[in-house]
Amino acid sequence: MNKKNLILFGFIILKFILQYVLISPEYDLQRDEYLHLDQGKHLAWGYLSVPPVTSWFSHFILFLGNSVFWVKFFPALFGALTLLFVWKTIELLKGNLYALILGALCILFSCLLRINMLYQPNSFDILCWTILYYLLIQYLKSEDTKWLYFGAVIFAYGFLNKYNILFLLLGLIPAILLSKQRKIFAQKQFYFALILGLILIFPNLFWQYKNHFPIVHHMKELAETQLVNVDRIGFLKEQILFFIGGLLVIFAGLYAVLFYKPFKNYQLFFTSFFFTLIIFIYFKAKAYYAIGLYPIYIAFGAVFISEILNGGWKRFLKPVFILIPLLFFIPIYNIAFPNKSPEYIVAHSEKYQKLGMLRWEDGKDHHLPQDFADMLGWKELAKKTDSLYALLPNQKETIVLCDNYGQAGAINYYSKKGIKAVSFNADYVNWFDLNIQYKNLIRVKEFDENNEELKETSPYFESAAIGGRIDNKFAREYGTTIFVFTNAKININKRLEQEINEEKNYIIND
Repeated sequence: MNKKNLILFGFIILKFILQYVLISPEYDLQRDEYLHLDQGKHLAWGYLSVPPVTSWFSHFILFLGNSVFWVKFFPALFGALTLLFVWKTIELLKGNLYALILGALCILFSCLLRINMLYQPNSFDILCWTILYYLLIQYLKSEDTKWLYFGAVIFAYGFLNKYNILFLLLGLIPAILLSKQRKIFAQKQFYFALILGLILIFPNLFWQYKNHFPIVHHMKELAETQLVNVDRIGFLKEQILFFIGGLLVIFAGLYAVLFYKPFKNYQLFFTSFFFTLIIFIYFKAKAYYAIGLYPIYIAFGAVFISEILNGGWKRFLKPVFILIPLLFFIPIYNIAFPNKSPEYIVAHSEKYQKLGMLRWEDGKDHHLPQDFADMLGWKELAKKTDSLYALLPNQKETIVLCDNYGQAGAINYYSKKGIKAVSFNADYVNWFDLNIQYKNLIRVKEFDENNEELKETSPYFESAAIGGRIDNKFAREYGTTIFVFTNAKININKRLEQEINEEKNYIIND
Protein backbone atom coordinates (compact mmCIF):
# COMPACT_ATOMS: atom_id res chain seq x y z
CA MET A 1 0.00 0.00 0.00
CA ASN A 2 1.50 3.33 -1.08
CA LYS A 3 1.58 6.47 1.05
CA LYS A 4 -1.52 8.05 -0.48
CA ASN A 5 -3.66 4.95 -0.04
CA LEU A 6 -2.41 4.50 3.53
CA ILE A 7 -3.48 8.06 4.41
CA LEU A 8 -6.84 7.55 2.69
CA PHE A 9 -7.37 4.34 4.63
CA GLY A 10 -6.59 6.22 7.85
CA PHE A 11 -9.19 8.88 7.05
CA ILE A 12 -11.84 6.23 6.34
CA ILE A 13 -11.12 4.36 9.58
CA LEU A 14 -11.26 7.63 11.53
CA LYS A 15 -14.58 8.43 9.85
CA PHE A 16 -16.12 5.17 11.05
CA ILE A 17 -14.73 5.58 14.57
CA LEU A 18 -16.12 9.11 14.90
CA GLN A 19 -19.57 8.07 13.71
CA TYR A 20 -19.82 5.52 16.52
CA VAL A 21 -18.31 7.57 19.36
CA LEU A 22 -20.26 10.77 18.72
CA ILE A 23 -23.49 9.27 20.09
CA SER A 24 -23.84 8.72 23.84
CA PRO A 25 -25.24 5.27 24.80
CA GLU A 26 -28.12 6.90 26.67
CA TYR A 27 -29.72 7.86 23.35
CA ASP A 28 -31.87 5.42 21.37
CA LEU A 29 -32.29 5.31 17.62
CA GLN A 30 -34.05 8.30 16.08
CA ARG A 31 -37.77 8.18 15.22
CA ASP A 32 -37.29 8.10 11.41
CA GLU A 33 -34.85 5.21 11.67
CA TYR A 34 -37.53 2.89 13.05
CA LEU A 35 -39.82 3.56 10.08
CA HIS A 36 -37.01 2.95 7.58
CA LEU A 37 -36.09 -0.31 9.31
CA ASP A 38 -39.68 -1.55 9.22
CA GLN A 39 -39.85 -0.75 5.51
CA GLY A 40 -37.23 -3.48 5.07
CA LYS A 41 -39.87 -5.98 6.23
CA HIS A 42 -42.36 -4.75 3.61
CA LEU A 43 -40.42 -4.41 0.37
CA ALA A 44 -42.15 -2.40 -2.34
CA TRP A 45 -41.28 -0.06 -5.20
CA GLY A 46 -42.39 2.94 -3.18
CA TYR A 47 -43.63 4.23 0.15
CA LEU A 48 -45.75 7.14 1.27
CA SER A 49 -42.77 9.23 2.36
CA VAL A 50 -39.68 7.92 0.54
CA PRO A 51 -38.68 5.92 -2.56
CA PRO A 52 -37.55 2.28 -2.12
CA VAL A 53 -33.72 2.26 -1.88
CA THR A 54 -33.61 2.74 1.90
CA SER A 55 -35.86 -0.31 2.33
CA TRP A 56 -33.33 -2.40 0.38
CA PHE A 57 -30.59 -1.46 2.82
CA SER A 58 -33.02 -2.10 5.69
CA HIS A 59 -33.72 -5.58 4.36
CA PHE A 60 -29.99 -6.27 4.32
CA ILE A 61 -29.63 -4.88 7.86
CA LEU A 62 -32.39 -7.27 8.92
CA PHE A 63 -30.43 -10.12 7.33
CA LEU A 64 -27.32 -9.04 9.29
CA GLY A 65 -29.19 -9.17 12.59
CA ASN A 66 -30.85 -5.73 12.80
CA SER A 67 -28.48 -4.56 15.54
CA VAL A 68 -27.72 -0.91 16.27
CA PHE A 69 -24.17 -1.51 14.99
CA TRP A 70 -25.43 -2.26 11.48
CA VAL A 71 -28.05 0.49 11.59
CA LYS A 72 -25.24 2.99 12.21
CA PHE A 73 -22.81 1.26 9.84
CA PHE A 74 -24.57 2.14 6.59
CA PRO A 75 -24.82 5.93 6.96
CA ALA A 76 -21.19 5.87 8.13
CA LEU A 77 -20.31 3.85 5.03
CA PHE A 78 -22.06 6.35 2.75
CA GLY A 79 -20.17 9.18 4.46
CA ALA A 80 -16.88 7.34 4.01
CA LEU A 81 -17.67 6.78 0.32
CA THR A 82 -18.43 10.49 -0.06
CA LEU A 83 -14.96 11.21 1.32
CA LEU A 84 -13.52 8.62 -1.07
CA PHE A 85 -15.12 10.23 -4.14
CA VAL A 86 -13.92 13.68 -3.12
CA TRP A 87 -10.43 12.14 -2.82
CA LYS A 88 -10.79 10.54 -6.27
CA THR A 89 -12.02 13.83 -7.73
CA ILE A 90 -8.94 15.61 -6.39
CA GLU A 91 -6.77 12.94 -7.99
CA LEU A 92 -8.69 13.36 -11.24
CA LEU A 93 -8.00 17.10 -11.11
CA LYS A 94 -4.29 16.29 -10.61
CA GLY A 95 -4.19 17.45 -7.01
CA ASN A 96 -1.09 16.64 -4.94
CA LEU A 97 -0.94 14.97 -1.51
CA TYR A 98 -1.53 18.26 0.27
CA ALA A 99 -4.72 18.82 -1.73
CA LEU A 100 -5.90 15.30 -0.92
CA ILE A 101 -5.35 15.78 2.82
CA LEU A 102 -6.95 19.23 2.82
CA GLY A 103 -10.03 17.99 0.96
CA ALA A 104 -10.37 14.94 3.18
CA LEU A 105 -10.14 17.04 6.37
CA CYS A 106 -12.80 19.47 5.11
CA ILE A 107 -15.14 16.56 4.41
CA LEU A 108 -14.34 14.63 7.58
CA PHE A 109 -14.80 17.49 10.05
CA SER A 110 -18.04 18.84 8.63
CA CYS A 111 -21.79 18.54 9.03
CA LEU A 112 -21.52 15.12 7.42
CA LEU A 113 -20.59 13.76 10.84
CA ARG A 114 -24.06 14.86 12.00
CA ILE A 115 -25.85 13.67 8.86
CA ASN A 116 -24.08 10.30 8.85
CA MET A 117 -25.18 9.62 12.44
CA LEU A 118 -28.71 8.77 11.40
CA TYR A 119 -30.06 5.98 9.23
CA GLN A 120 -32.01 8.18 6.82
CA PRO A 121 -31.94 8.67 3.02
CA ASN A 122 -29.84 11.85 3.42
CA SER A 123 -26.43 10.15 3.63
CA PHE A 124 -26.92 8.16 0.44
CA ASP A 125 -28.42 11.25 -1.23
CA ILE A 126 -25.26 13.29 -0.57
CA LEU A 127 -23.14 10.41 -1.83
CA CYS A 128 -25.14 10.26 -5.08
CA TRP A 129 -24.77 14.02 -5.62
CA THR A 130 -21.00 13.70 -5.15
CA ILE A 131 -20.67 10.72 -7.49
CA LEU A 132 -22.78 12.41 -10.18
CA TYR A 133 -20.59 15.51 -10.12
CA TYR A 134 -17.50 13.27 -10.21
CA LEU A 135 -18.87 11.44 -13.28
CA LEU A 136 -19.64 14.77 -14.96
CA ILE A 137 -16.03 15.85 -14.44
CA GLN A 138 -14.89 12.53 -15.92
CA TYR A 139 -17.05 13.17 -18.98
CA LEU A 140 -15.95 16.79 -19.40
CA LYS A 141 -12.33 15.70 -19.10
CA SER A 142 -12.47 12.79 -21.56
CA GLU A 143 -15.75 13.24 -23.51
CA ASP A 144 -16.09 9.46 -23.23
CA THR A 145 -19.83 8.75 -23.37
CA LYS A 146 -19.57 5.77 -21.02
CA TRP A 147 -19.64 8.31 -18.17
CA LEU A 148 -23.10 9.40 -19.30
CA TYR A 149 -24.39 5.88 -18.79
CA PHE A 150 -22.75 5.62 -15.39
CA GLY A 151 -24.33 8.98 -14.56
CA ALA A 152 -27.77 7.72 -15.59
CA VAL A 153 -27.43 4.72 -13.26
CA ILE A 154 -26.29 6.83 -10.31
CA PHE A 155 -29.04 9.37 -10.92
CA ALA A 156 -31.59 6.55 -10.98
CA TYR A 157 -30.34 5.15 -7.67
CA GLY A 158 -30.32 8.66 -6.24
CA PHE A 159 -33.89 9.23 -7.43
CA LEU A 160 -35.00 5.88 -5.99
CA ASN A 161 -33.44 6.94 -2.70
CA LYS A 162 -34.67 10.53 -2.35
CA TYR A 163 -36.41 12.75 -4.89
CA ASN A 164 -34.19 15.61 -3.69
CA ILE A 165 -31.67 14.72 -6.41
CA LEU A 166 -34.00 16.36 -8.94
CA PHE A 167 -32.71 19.69 -7.62
CA LEU A 168 -29.23 18.73 -8.86
CA LEU A 169 -30.64 18.16 -12.34
CA LEU A 170 -32.69 21.37 -12.28
CA GLY A 171 -29.58 23.37 -11.38
CA LEU A 172 -27.33 21.60 -13.85
CA ILE A 173 -29.44 21.78 -17.03
CA PRO A 174 -29.51 25.60 -17.39
CA ALA A 175 -25.81 25.75 -16.47
CA ILE A 176 -24.97 23.34 -19.29
CA LEU A 177 -27.19 25.23 -21.73
CA LEU A 178 -25.32 28.47 -20.96
CA SER A 179 -21.91 26.86 -21.43
CA LYS A 180 -20.01 25.54 -24.42
CA GLN A 181 -20.76 22.06 -23.06
CA ARG A 182 -24.31 22.42 -24.43
CA LYS A 183 -23.14 20.21 -27.30
CA ILE A 184 -23.82 17.27 -25.00
CA PHE A 185 -27.50 17.64 -25.91
CA ALA A 186 -26.67 16.92 -29.55
CA GLN A 187 -25.22 13.49 -28.76
CA LYS A 188 -27.46 10.48 -29.25
CA GLN A 189 -25.66 8.69 -26.40
CA PHE A 190 -27.01 11.35 -24.04
CA TYR A 191 -30.56 10.35 -24.95
CA PHE A 192 -29.77 6.64 -24.71
CA ALA A 193 -28.43 7.31 -21.20
CA LEU A 194 -31.59 9.29 -20.44
CA ILE A 195 -33.74 6.35 -21.56
CA LEU A 196 -31.68 4.02 -19.38
CA GLY A 197 -32.29 6.26 -16.36
CA LEU A 198 -36.03 6.40 -17.08
CA ILE A 199 -36.20 2.61 -17.36
CA LEU A 200 -34.51 2.25 -13.97
CA ILE A 201 -36.85 4.67 -12.19
CA PHE A 202 -40.00 3.53 -14.02
CA PRO A 203 -41.06 0.94 -11.38
CA ASN A 204 -41.24 3.70 -8.77
CA LEU A 205 -43.08 6.05 -11.11
CA PHE A 206 -45.56 3.28 -11.87
CA TRP A 207 -45.97 2.63 -8.13
CA GLN A 208 -46.70 6.32 -7.59
CA TYR A 209 -49.28 6.24 -10.40
CA LYS A 210 -50.89 3.04 -9.12
CA ASN A 211 -51.13 4.51 -5.61
CA HIS A 212 -52.49 7.88 -6.78
CA PHE A 213 -49.19 9.74 -6.32
CA PRO A 214 -48.93 9.82 -2.51
CA ILE A 215 -45.76 11.92 -2.90
CA VAL A 216 -48.04 14.85 -3.78
CA HIS A 217 -49.90 14.44 -0.48
CA HIS A 218 -46.61 14.05 1.39
CA MET A 219 -45.12 17.21 -0.15
CA LYS A 220 -48.30 19.18 0.54
CA GLU A 221 -48.31 18.01 4.15
CA LEU A 222 -44.60 18.82 4.43
CA ALA A 223 -45.15 22.31 3.04
CA GLU A 224 -48.04 22.99 5.43
CA THR A 225 -46.42 21.65 8.60
CA GLN A 226 -42.66 22.17 8.16
CA LEU A 227 -41.59 24.16 5.08
CA VAL A 228 -43.99 26.93 6.07
CA ASN A 229 -41.62 27.59 8.98
CA VAL A 230 -38.52 27.76 6.77
CA ASP A 231 -36.89 31.20 6.73
CA ARG A 232 -35.02 31.90 3.49
CA ILE A 233 -32.42 34.04 5.27
CA GLY A 234 -32.04 31.27 7.83
CA PHE A 235 -31.55 28.83 4.95
CA LEU A 236 -28.56 30.83 3.72
CA LYS A 237 -27.10 31.20 7.22
CA GLU A 238 -27.20 27.45 7.72
CA GLN A 239 -25.37 26.86 4.43
CA ILE A 240 -22.36 28.64 5.95
CA LEU A 241 -22.39 26.37 9.01
CA PHE A 242 -22.52 23.05 7.16
CA PHE A 243 -18.89 23.13 6.01
CA ILE A 244 -17.66 26.05 8.10
CA GLY A 245 -14.18 24.56 8.47
CA GLY A 246 -13.95 24.22 4.69
CA LEU A 247 -15.69 27.47 3.78
CA LEU A 248 -12.54 29.10 2.39
CA VAL A 249 -11.87 25.97 0.35
CA ILE A 250 -15.40 26.06 -1.11
CA PHE A 251 -15.02 29.75 -2.02
CA ALA A 252 -11.67 28.92 -3.58
CA GLY A 253 -13.36 26.16 -5.56
CA LEU A 254 -16.01 28.53 -6.89
CA TYR A 255 -13.33 31.03 -7.88
CA ALA A 256 -11.20 28.32 -9.46
CA VAL A 257 -13.90 26.88 -11.75
CA LEU A 258 -14.45 30.37 -13.12
CA PHE A 259 -10.92 31.81 -13.39
CA TYR A 260 -8.31 29.03 -12.96
CA LYS A 261 -7.15 28.04 -16.47
CA PRO A 262 -6.68 24.30 -15.84
CA PHE A 263 -10.37 24.23 -14.81
CA LYS A 264 -11.73 26.07 -17.86
CA ASN A 265 -13.71 23.01 -18.95
CA TYR A 266 -15.57 23.06 -15.65
CA GLN A 267 -16.92 26.62 -15.69
CA LEU A 268 -20.50 25.35 -15.77
CA PHE A 269 -20.00 24.30 -12.12
CA PHE A 270 -20.02 27.99 -11.17
CA THR A 271 -23.44 28.77 -12.63
CA SER A 272 -24.81 25.37 -11.61
CA PHE A 273 -23.98 26.11 -7.98
CA PHE A 274 -26.04 29.30 -7.93
CA PHE A 275 -28.89 27.93 -10.04
CA THR A 276 -29.27 25.04 -7.61
CA LEU A 277 -29.20 27.26 -4.52
CA ILE A 278 -31.75 29.65 -6.06
CA ILE A 279 -34.13 26.76 -6.79
CA PHE A 280 -33.80 25.50 -3.20
CA ILE A 281 -34.50 28.99 -1.88
CA TYR A 282 -37.48 29.49 -4.19
CA PHE A 283 -39.13 26.29 -2.97
CA LYS A 284 -38.33 27.12 0.68
CA ALA A 285 -36.49 23.83 1.06
CA LYS A 286 -34.98 22.74 4.34
CA ALA A 287 -31.38 23.89 4.63
CA TYR A 288 -29.87 20.40 4.79
CA TYR A 289 -31.40 19.43 1.43
CA ALA A 290 -28.54 21.38 -0.20
CA ILE A 291 -25.64 19.66 1.58
CA GLY A 292 -24.88 17.38 -1.40
CA LEU A 293 -24.00 20.47 -3.42
CA TYR A 294 -20.77 21.25 -1.56
CA PRO A 295 -18.33 18.28 -1.45
CA ILE A 296 -17.35 18.60 -5.11
CA TYR A 297 -16.39 22.28 -4.64
CA ILE A 298 -14.15 21.25 -1.77
CA ALA A 299 -12.31 19.07 -4.30
CA PHE A 300 -11.92 21.98 -6.73
CA GLY A 301 -10.87 24.34 -3.94
CA ALA A 302 -8.35 21.94 -2.39
CA VAL A 303 -6.54 21.53 -5.72
CA PHE A 304 -6.52 25.27 -6.39
CA ILE A 305 -5.25 26.18 -2.91
CA SER A 306 -2.51 23.56 -3.10
CA GLU A 307 -1.31 25.16 -6.33
CA ILE A 308 -1.29 28.78 -5.16
CA LEU A 309 0.46 27.84 -1.91
CA ASN A 310 3.20 25.91 -3.65
CA GLY A 311 5.92 28.56 -3.77
CA GLY A 312 7.39 31.51 -1.90
CA TRP A 313 6.11 32.76 1.42
CA LYS A 314 2.63 31.32 0.70
CA ARG A 315 3.85 27.83 1.48
CA PHE A 316 3.88 28.81 5.15
CA LEU A 317 0.10 29.12 4.96
CA LYS A 318 -0.31 25.44 4.22
CA PRO A 319 -0.54 24.41 7.90
CA VAL A 320 -3.13 27.17 8.47
CA PHE A 321 -5.57 25.70 5.95
CA ILE A 322 -5.01 22.25 7.45
CA LEU A 323 -5.67 23.53 10.99
CA ILE A 324 -8.85 25.49 10.18
CA PRO A 325 -11.18 22.43 9.84
CA LEU A 326 -9.67 20.93 13.01
CA LEU A 327 -10.04 24.12 15.04
CA PHE A 328 -13.65 24.66 13.97
CA PHE A 329 -14.45 21.04 14.85
CA ILE A 330 -13.55 21.51 18.52
CA PRO A 331 -16.55 23.74 19.42
CA ILE A 332 -18.75 21.78 17.03
CA TYR A 333 -17.81 18.54 18.81
CA ASN A 334 -19.02 20.00 22.10
CA ILE A 335 -22.41 21.13 20.84
CA ALA A 336 -23.58 19.54 17.59
CA PHE A 337 -23.74 15.87 18.55
CA PRO A 338 -25.73 13.80 21.06
CA ASN A 339 -22.56 13.09 23.03
CA LYS A 340 -23.75 15.09 26.04
CA SER A 341 -26.52 14.10 28.42
CA PRO A 342 -29.93 15.79 28.10
CA GLU A 343 -29.33 17.26 31.57
CA TYR A 344 -26.10 18.89 30.36
CA ILE A 345 -27.80 20.36 27.27
CA VAL A 346 -30.66 21.82 29.32
CA ALA A 347 -28.19 23.29 31.82
CA HIS A 348 -26.30 24.98 28.95
CA SER A 349 -29.35 25.77 26.84
CA GLU A 350 -28.30 29.38 26.18
CA LYS A 351 -25.43 28.46 23.87
CA TYR A 352 -27.62 25.93 22.04
CA GLN A 353 -30.36 28.51 21.64
CA LYS A 354 -27.97 31.12 20.26
CA LEU A 355 -27.03 28.70 17.49
CA GLY A 356 -30.69 28.00 16.73
CA MET A 357 -30.33 24.33 17.66
CA LEU A 358 -33.37 24.34 19.92
CA ARG A 359 -35.67 25.48 17.11
CA TRP A 360 -37.81 22.61 15.86
CA GLU A 361 -39.70 22.17 12.62
CA ASP A 362 -42.79 23.63 14.31
CA GLY A 363 -40.94 26.96 14.46
CA LYS A 364 -40.72 26.94 18.28
CA ASP A 365 -37.81 26.55 20.73
CA HIS A 366 -37.67 23.45 22.95
CA HIS A 367 -35.43 21.98 25.67
CA LEU A 368 -33.31 19.82 23.32
CA PRO A 369 -32.46 19.83 19.61
CA GLN A 370 -35.25 18.01 17.78
CA ASP A 371 -33.10 15.10 16.63
CA PHE A 372 -31.88 14.54 20.19
CA ALA A 373 -35.39 14.59 21.67
CA ASP A 374 -36.37 12.15 18.92
CA MET A 375 -33.75 9.71 20.26
CA LEU A 376 -35.19 9.39 23.76
CA GLY A 377 -38.01 7.43 25.39
CA TRP A 378 -38.32 4.68 22.80
CA LYS A 379 -36.86 1.80 24.79
CA GLU A 380 -39.04 2.87 27.72
CA LEU A 381 -42.13 2.82 25.49
CA ALA A 382 -41.31 -0.64 24.11
CA LYS A 383 -40.53 -2.08 27.54
CA LYS A 384 -43.78 -0.83 29.07
CA THR A 385 -45.80 -2.01 26.08
CA ASP A 386 -44.16 -5.43 26.31
CA SER A 387 -44.99 -5.73 30.03
CA LEU A 388 -48.65 -4.92 29.38
CA TYR A 389 -48.82 -7.21 26.38
CA ALA A 390 -47.42 -10.08 28.48
CA LEU A 391 -50.29 -9.76 30.97
CA LEU A 392 -52.96 -10.41 28.35
CA PRO A 393 -54.28 -14.00 28.06
CA ASN A 394 -54.85 -13.97 24.28
CA GLN A 395 -51.84 -12.07 22.97
CA LYS A 396 -52.19 -13.19 19.35
CA GLU A 397 -55.58 -11.48 19.22
CA THR A 398 -54.18 -8.18 20.53
CA ILE A 399 -53.43 -5.24 18.26
CA VAL A 400 -51.00 -2.50 19.29
CA LEU A 401 -52.18 0.69 17.63
CA CYS A 402 -50.02 3.83 17.80
CA ASP A 403 -50.52 7.49 16.99
CA ASN A 404 -47.35 7.90 14.92
CA TYR A 405 -44.75 5.93 13.00
CA GLY A 406 -42.04 6.55 15.60
CA GLN A 407 -44.04 4.82 18.32
CA ALA A 408 -44.97 1.87 16.10
CA GLY A 409 -41.46 1.43 14.73
CA ALA A 410 -39.76 1.72 18.12
CA ILE A 411 -42.04 -0.90 19.68
CA ASN A 412 -41.40 -3.24 16.75
CA TYR A 413 -37.64 -2.72 17.01
CA TYR A 414 -37.18 -3.09 20.79
CA SER A 415 -40.03 -5.48 21.62
CA LYS A 416 -39.01 -8.79 23.16
CA LYS A 417 -42.50 -10.21 22.66
CA GLY A 418 -42.61 -10.08 18.87
CA ILE A 419 -45.15 -7.26 18.81
CA LYS A 420 -46.04 -5.89 15.37
CA ALA A 421 -47.38 -2.46 16.18
CA VAL A 422 -49.21 -0.45 13.53
CA SER A 423 -50.52 3.06 13.02
CA PHE A 424 -52.72 5.02 10.66
CA ASN A 425 -49.66 7.25 10.21
CA ALA A 426 -47.17 6.96 7.32
CA ASP A 427 -46.63 3.55 5.71
CA TYR A 428 -48.02 1.62 8.66
CA VAL A 429 -51.50 2.26 7.28
CA ASN A 430 -50.64 -0.39 4.64
CA TRP A 431 -49.28 -2.95 7.10
CA PHE A 432 -52.32 -3.98 9.15
CA ASP A 433 -52.94 -7.73 9.36
CA LEU A 434 -56.73 -8.00 9.32
CA ASN A 435 -56.64 -11.77 8.95
CA ILE A 436 -56.46 -11.89 12.75
CA GLN A 437 -59.76 -11.32 14.57
CA TYR A 438 -58.67 -8.89 17.28
CA LYS A 439 -60.23 -8.89 20.75
CA ASN A 440 -57.81 -6.65 22.67
CA LEU A 441 -56.38 -3.24 21.93
CA ILE A 442 -53.25 -1.59 23.29
CA ARG A 443 -53.55 2.04 22.26
CA VAL A 444 -50.48 4.30 22.33
CA LYS A 445 -51.48 7.96 22.31
CA GLU A 446 -49.41 11.14 22.14
CA PHE A 447 -49.74 13.37 25.18
CA ASP A 448 -52.78 15.63 25.21
CA GLU A 449 -54.01 17.15 28.45
CA ASN A 450 -57.57 16.99 27.08
CA ASN A 451 -57.26 13.38 25.96
CA GLU A 452 -60.50 11.43 26.34
CA GLU A 453 -59.35 8.10 24.89
CA LEU A 454 -60.41 6.15 27.97
CA LYS A 455 -63.87 7.73 27.98
CA GLU A 456 -64.43 7.34 24.26
CA THR A 457 -63.11 3.81 23.71
CA SER A 458 -63.90 1.95 26.96
CA PRO A 459 -67.64 1.41 26.13
CA TYR A 460 -66.57 -0.94 23.33
CA PHE A 461 -64.60 -3.24 25.65
CA GLU A 462 -65.28 -5.16 28.84
CA SER A 463 -62.32 -3.58 30.64
CA ALA A 464 -60.19 -0.50 30.14
CA ALA A 465 -57.21 1.01 31.95
CA ILE A 466 -54.21 3.30 31.62
CA GLY A 467 -51.21 0.99 31.54
CA GLY A 468 -48.37 3.49 31.64
CA ARG A 469 -46.79 6.69 30.37
CA ILE A 470 -43.43 7.83 29.01
CA ASP A 471 -41.67 9.41 31.99
CA ASN A 472 -38.51 10.68 30.27
CA LYS A 473 -39.15 14.42 30.40
CA PHE A 474 -36.52 15.13 27.76
CA ALA A 475 -38.15 12.88 25.15
CA ARG A 476 -40.33 14.32 22.44
CA GLU A 477 -42.74 11.54 23.41
CA TYR A 478 -42.84 12.65 27.05
CA GLY A 479 -46.31 11.95 28.45
CA THR A 480 -47.25 9.50 25.69
CA THR A 481 -49.86 7.24 27.28
CA ILE A 482 -50.47 3.50 26.86
CA PHE A 483 -54.12 2.41 27.17
CA VAL A 484 -55.18 -1.23 27.51
CA PHE A 485 -58.63 -2.38 26.35
CA THR A 486 -59.63 -6.05 26.62
CA ASN A 487 -62.45 -8.30 25.35
CA ALA A 488 -64.05 -6.24 22.61
CA LYS A 489 -67.84 -5.98 22.44
CA ILE A 490 -67.69 -5.00 18.77
CA ASN A 491 -65.92 -6.20 15.65
CA ILE A 492 -62.59 -4.36 15.94
CA ASN A 493 -61.51 -5.39 12.46
CA LYS A 494 -64.47 -3.64 10.83
CA ARG A 495 -63.64 -0.40 12.64
CA LEU A 496 -59.98 -0.73 11.66
CA GLU A 497 -60.83 -1.39 8.02
CA GLN A 498 -63.10 1.65 7.98
CA GLU A 499 -60.41 3.94 9.40
CA ILE A 500 -57.76 2.52 7.07
CA ASN A 501 -59.96 3.27 4.06
CA GLU A 502 -60.69 6.77 5.36
CA GLU A 503 -56.97 7.48 5.77
CA LYS A 504 -56.14 6.15 2.31
CA ASN A 505 -58.96 8.15 0.73
CA TYR A 506 -57.67 11.25 2.51
CA ILE A 507 -54.21 10.68 1.03
CA ILE A 508 -55.67 10.17 -2.45
CA ASN A 509 -58.10 13.10 -2.40
CA ASP A 510 -56.06 15.63 -0.41
